[in-house]
Amino acid sequence: MNITLDSKDGVTLLKLREERLDAHNSQEFKDYLLRLLESGPKALVLDLSDVRFVDSSGLGALLSGHKNAGLREGRLALSGVQARVQSMFELTRLHRVFEIHPTVEDALAFGTGGTPHEPKPD
Repeated sequence: MNITLDSKDGVTLLKLREERLDAHNSQEFKDYLLRLLESGPKALVLDLSDVRFVDSSGLGALLSGHKNAGLREGRLALSGVQARVQSMFELTRLHRVFEIHPTVEDALAFGTGGTPHEPKPD
């Protein structure tokens, strides 16, 4: 799995450098997120701009990361979600669960305050 890790303004930035998040790599990704959250960062922004396809396994891995961040009073925000992937979030209504921003910069500007783990209204 190809993931780059950076930090800016107290937020851990992850860029998933894969075209797909599916049954072939979702367990590895899920485990990676859990290890990262257990190591301490509370605010994560995941850049999905390279990801062109997500299946149910990939959505499950993202949902697990979201849940584990919330259990640690943290935040997992998504950015750069491509149209095809966004449609999967909407089809499953997970766009109401996740904090989704057009860009990493927008996610950073949103800050670490608020209650991002509550469902967002339509």
